[in-house]
Amino acid sequence: MHRLREILRRVLPEAEEIVACTMPGFTIDGTVVASYAAFSRQCGLYLRPHALTEHAEEIAAAGLKATKTGITFTPRKPIPDDLVERLVRTSRQGVEG
Repeated sequence: MHRLREILRRVLPEAEEIVACTMPGFTIDGTVVASYAAFSRQCGLYLRPHALTEHAEEIAAAGLKATKTGITFTPRKPIPDDLVERLVRTSRQGVEG
């Protein structure tokens, strides 16, 4: 989770770090662009829906499960760093900042 946070901070330098609904995340002009959480059996990265739709094939190719708003993963099988970067950049699209 620390590594994920560092990637998000690097990709979203203009974003404000927040905690909403007990999840840490990053917001730009009041819009949550990315958030993340750790649960007992899995972790999640949550993004704006268009980012997941646009990268659905890459997510599936990485062997990860996605919903409309997030991707679940485990510490043993994290989301590849380059995919996290692409997802977050896409999630940020259309948000002022």
